[in-house]
Amino acid sequence: VRDVAAGQTCGSRGDGESHRRWKEKALEILAKIQAPLSLLMLRLCHWALLRLLNRLFLSVQLHRGQLEMVLRAARTPGVPLVFLSTHKSQLDGLLLSFLLFSQGLGVPRVTVGGQPCSPRLRALLGRLGGIFLPSRMEQTASDWDEGLPGAVLATYVEEVLRSRQPLLIFLEEPPVALHLSAPAREWLTLVYRAVRDGAVPDVLLVPVGIAYDVVP
Repeated sequence: VRDVAAGQTCGSRGDGESHRRWKEKALEILAKIQAPLSLLMLRLCHWALLRLLNRLFLSVQLHRGQLEMVLRAARTPGVPLVFLSTHKSQLDGLLLSFLLFSQGLGVPRVTVGGQPCSPRLRALLGRLGGIFLPSRMEQTASDWDEGLPGAVLATYVEEVLRSRQPLLIFLEEPPVALHLSAPAREWLTLVYRAVRDGAVPDVLLVPVGIAYDVVP
């Protein structure tokens, strides 16, 4: 991030003032990508989600074989987990986050696709672990991702993986099934670059998913 900012301010006067402005820009971009987790909001959301599940569904069944695979992967020392999932419903992120958290795997950082979100919903999802592409990167990821937003996002993904926070990437955008979405491609590229550049030695890609008799 510092190298990108230095390259774009090369030759300008007032280096101290310029670096301060770029640091403020970097922090502003980071705030649009993620927010600090709120344990209070997580507990309230999980309590409300349990009540919602009891009203929406007759039962919720957990695949024990898949759960054992996930827990075995989580015990691999020094390797971050990247969960990959199809996307059937807007509830998937909350459900998978709740299930992983309830099994002692921590709160995953969940990628939120290109669906429009109100500022309040975006703030709530961020407190629950949602992470977002910077707004212009949702539309195009060509030369613009070489600038400051791309550098901040790449560094953030590296830090998530380095600190072994679970990362959940949805591969699709409902209702379009069996088609890799543009946001998913961007997130996967960032994970690949983190491994290629040596930020982490390796990652474990773990498939997870939710199936519905009737999609809510």
